Amino acid sequence: MSAELRRVAVVGDCPLLRSGVAHVVEGADDLLLALVARSADEALRRLERGDIALVDLQLPPVCLAEVVGRLAAEGASVLVFSSVRDGHAVPALRAGARGCVSRHADEGELLAAIRLVADGCSYVSADLAVRPDTEPSCRVTQRERQILELVAHGETDHSIAVRLGISEHTVHSHLDRLRDKIGSRRRADLTRFALTHDIIPTASWQG
Repeated sequence: MSAELRRVAVVGDCPLLRSGVAHVVEGADDLLLALVARSADEALRRLERGDIALVDLQLPPVCLAEVVGRLAAEGASVLVFSSVRDGHAVPALRAGARGCVSRHADEGELLAAIRLVADGCSYVSADLAVRPDTEPSCRVTQRERQILELVAHGETDHSIAVRLGISEHTVHSHLDRLRDKIGSRRRADLTRFALTHDIIPTASWQG
């Protein structure tokens, strides 16, 4: 086996897409399909430093960004499948992904993206219309920032209203807008979003 083969890990929660991507990788003579996993946890148990991780997971952007961060921390070069509609590209790039490939990409583009990332470059499909240094698409107001910080510290909607001197109905309205922005209804995901985007300092949250 050639030492020049690039190890590729395919991580996806859709069986058909997972097997299709794996088939493309197997057909390339300079790539080695190292593993196929249904989840990030499964991939992390088998991943080797330097692997190229192709990630196709149906998760809210903030949750996918967390997965990307975990894979990148283990030394993987992460390439995420994305579309303009799902909004994964910018959060994934900011979390450490080396590139994002459009869900409309053909085999040639996918292989080119893998090879570029393997060589230490970045790659983003043209139709995603983002760059690694793009500003976050999800902007929050100062009031939303205050509410996110209180949510992260475990405050209830009622206590947030009391602290900020606003009605509980207003708190609910702000939280609904935040949930629409990040694509998740869970308070834990609001906290992860705040930490990922430096809306609240990690040290403050842990303290």
